[in-house]
Amino acid sequence: MKEALEEIKLLLVDDQDLIRESLHIVLDMDPEIKVVGLAENGRVALELCETQQPHVVLMDIHMPIMDGVEATREIKSRWPHIRVIILTTFQEINYVVDALGAGAEGYLLKAIHPKDLAAGIKWVSRGGTLIPQDIAKMLVEQLRGDAAKNATAIADNGPASKPKSSPASDTGRSEAYGLSDREQQVLQSISDGLSNKEIAEKLFLSEGTVKNYISNIYSKLDVRDRVQASKKAHDEGMF
Repeated sequence: MKEALEEIKLLLVDDQDLIRESLHIVLDMDPEIKVVGLAENGRVALELCETQQPHVVLMDIHMPIMDGVEATREIKSRWPHIRVIILTTFQEINYVVDALGAGAEGYLLKAIHPKDLAAGIKWVSRGGTLIPQDIAKMLVEQLRGDAAKNATAIADNGPASKPKSSPASDTGRSEAYGLSDREQQVLQSISDGLSNKEIAEKLFLSEGTVKNYISNIYSKLDVRDRVQASKKAHDEGMF
């Protein structure tokens, strides 16, 4: 007879009651996951890690009293075997760097599908590391940019040349229109000629979610269709 798998003990940390309870309901439905505690800030999370010894902590970043980065750093210092996944709505690269630097094994956005979230928790509990492709790309681009700046500073023996457009400047143009990173990804996919279904498969989203993102993009860029959106993105140098 096949031995039953041990349940993954999960601690949910978020300062919003609705999100905590929603995640509790959704994730507790998975037979392999057992939610052993809910915390509204990092300090409560530490107390529950002490008493419950969860396998995985799903951690928000922005919280009162003690934020997710500080809590993660403390958890990894005191209980290195507890694995931490940062779950947040924020996509700025400095949060990724801070969270991973504090010892987090994963970083996900709250827009993720519940099934993908459950799969990510299982993956991290087995020793995996979880960073979405778009976030990993942002991280690599920043590291490349930092390396280029350092190299320029070291080798600055003559007149400084005009810097080329960097991913950071492209992101700045997108931010001028209020586009999130996910909306930028959808816009790039539109420009590549992908259909809603293809975009959904590429970004692991539902087609309904893709349609919502596209509507937001049209509104923010003040365009009416995919052709106009793609043209404006290229004209503005967003890619």
